[in-house]
Amino acid sequence: MTKRAALKRQAREAGAFDGPDYGAHDAKVRRLPVSQGRGWSPHPSNDDRDQAYLKTLKPKSEGQAALLNAVDTHNLTLALGPAGTGKTYLAVAKAVEALEAGKVGRIVLSRPAVEAGESIGFLPGAMEDKLAPYLRPLYDALSDRLSMKRVGALMAEGLIEIAPIGYMRGRTLNNAFVVVDEAQNCTYVQLKMLLTRLGWHSTMVVTGDPHQSDLLPGVSGLADIASKLEAVPEIAVVRLAEQDIVRHPLVASMIGVL
Repeated sequence: MTKRAALKRQAREAGAFDGPDYGAHDAKVRRLPVSQGRGWSPHPSNDDRDQAYLKTLKPKSEGQAALLNAVDTHNLTLALGPAGTGKTYLAVAKAVEALEAGKVGRIVLSRPAVEAGESIGFLPGAMEDKLAPYLRPLYDALSDRLSMKRVGALMAEGLIEIAPIGYMRGRTLNNAFVVVDEAQNCTYVQLKMLLTRLGWHSTMVVTGDPHQSDLLPGVSGLADIASKLEAVPEIAVVRLAEQDIVRHPLVASMIGVL
């Protein structure tokens, strides 16, 4: 009996191949392993491996680790630091994490509608269309943690709300995770109003860079608010520095000289 005929007979007896020509391969063909009378399948149901993908949130510096710990242990946290330290991203990521875990019932993201040094003129459309350019950084942070389709669904259900600071007066935010971004563009009165919106079973994170305000000099109230709240033990004030910048290395170099 030839070698090829012997391989064909071996394949028929083992029942590993269904087609009549599979046994006609050379000696490199090997029978797939069979366990408990069941053939191998690439489907995950036949495997004990975990196929789920989870984007783990990990700090990249000591300052970021302090910020994440402060958010976990305090109901009100102020995150101050230069551009590129991940203030907004970490705050939004913790908000999504709390919503997914059922710790809060909704996410409220707020940001002042202040232009960065130039006027873009009249914007057509509804209120959401007019505010979209100002709130785009919050959408970017959300879309990095959730798909845009899921973000849209959660916004339609009212579980995620993005609103300008001007519409926050008179509200009480219960059972919510509140993120106030670009707080350096808020006046002292505006920040006082925002901080007093905090309700029961809620967490608030205020982020901003006191040295990068788009308001007139002396108008921003973030530095004064932060210095006064540092004396309150139940409130965390985390100050990030140049070594916490996680953008391009040139950003840290520029922050040090500009």
